[in-house]
Amino acid sequence: VIPKSYSLNQNYPNPFNPVTKIRFNLPHSGYVKLSIYDALGKEVSLLVNENLQAGVYETDFDASNIPSGVYFYRLEAVDPLTPNPHEGKTLIVTETKKMVLIK
Repeated sequence: VIPKSYSLNQNYPNPFNPVTKIRFNLPHSGYVKLSIYDALGKEVSLLVNENLQAGVYETDFDASNIPSGVYFYRLEAVDPLTPNPHEGKTLIVTETKKMVLIK
């Protein structure tokens, strides 16, 4: 099934300890980056950093090695079919969500 739009779903479970699932949808093939950040904005994990085909994806995040707290996960995807009118380049779609790790 090919999704109709880019989307980043809320992780499940949330709050979690120590593993959670993150699901996202890609309507077009292209470069995708999925990162985890702490509350100060420091990247603590890079889950996806590659070209992917259009489709629905799910990845696990194992937080065994980081402390309890609030974290953010961010999806960045290059949309090759939507030109950016301001730069004449391809648009990068981004979405960020919050999750809570409780140990």
